Amino acid sequence: MITNKTIKRAAAPVLAAALLASALCGCGAKKDTDKKADVTVTEAPENGSGKVDDNTGNNENGEDNGADDPAEDASDAERDIIESLTVGYATLGDVYNDKITELSEKLRELNPDKADRWDTIMNLWVSLNEETAINYDVLPDGLPETDELCIVVLGFQLEADGTMKNELIQRLTVAKASAEKYPNAYVVCTGGGTAADNPEVTEAGQMAKWLIENGISEDRVIVEDKSITTAQNAIYTFDILEAEHPEVTSLAIVSSDYHIKTGWLLFEAESTLRADAAGEEKVNVISDAAWLAPAGKLSDMFNAGALIELAGDIDTAFEIYYETYDIHDLPDVNDIKNQ
Repeated sequence: MITNKTIKRAAAPVLAAALLASALCGCGAKKDTDKKADVTVTEAPENGSGKVDDNTGNNENGEDNGADDPAEDASDAERDIIESLTVGYATLGDVYNDKITELSEKLRELNPDKADRWDTIMNLWVSLNEETAINYDVLPDGLPETDELCIVVLGFQLEADGTMKNELIQRLTVAKASAEKYPNAYVVCTGGGTAADNPEVTEAGQMAKWLIENGISEDRVIVEDKSITTAQNAIYTFDILEAEHPEVTSLAIVSSDYHIKTGWLLFEAESTLRADAAGEEKVNVISDAAWLAPAGKLSDMFNAGALIELAGDIDTAFEIYYETYDIHDLPDVNDIKNQ
């Protein structure tokens, strides 16, 4: 299941540069997302039934080729704006603020509702970069004492044989202390199969087993064992909570300290994207607890890729991941798309 992350490694910096250049010049970036080749050339149709009639988008037999579909064009334009927002900010930081405003206005012209959501997401990202006060070892006082609180423990790649690495055990130690402090809270364990030689085990399965063996009641533990990326941690966790635990309204992220900001950003972003409207989120991240890791870092470019994944462009997200992900290898993008 685990593949060589050198696939298309050269594509990510080229892609990021193209998206940034397109944002700065105000034009849409065109990019290849084919994993089998570095460059894909789109050839003009040959004479015959595929010939496109000028202005109509139909072939010479009067059949619609799907060209110039206004809805598809608008969707592509919205996607390009979101990618320019995220990659531009990841590259330039606060220097990019004026361009963020300009791109937001362009998105609003196309889709006001989507613009509201991405304004909320971008404002959160900027705020997290300005100041992120992390709690260490256990959740702080003052959180809900009821089952409206859910502790979300983010996974970490397993050893090849399926056993947990020390970093994941340390995250679970923080989660256990937090679950004991808030005995009515649910605990979500997140993470799919990342053991190279043992495809039967998952991060979440091993995490849940450890928590239960160490005294956390099984009926409090929720297993999300499909995800491979942090963005998918958020997507699939919300799927479970919406379907099975609508009482949950507050999340607390548990991870290594360098991963906390990413967790906040992606879970809040996913909540905003699922809400009836921006500002009407049903579930919010309200706190965190971290293990102080001796090393580790996630770049803002990784966060840009994760937000792009939440927006639905998995190919572009994985081009960025292949270049910037510095924690563990990822499966082939087609494995993810086929889940």
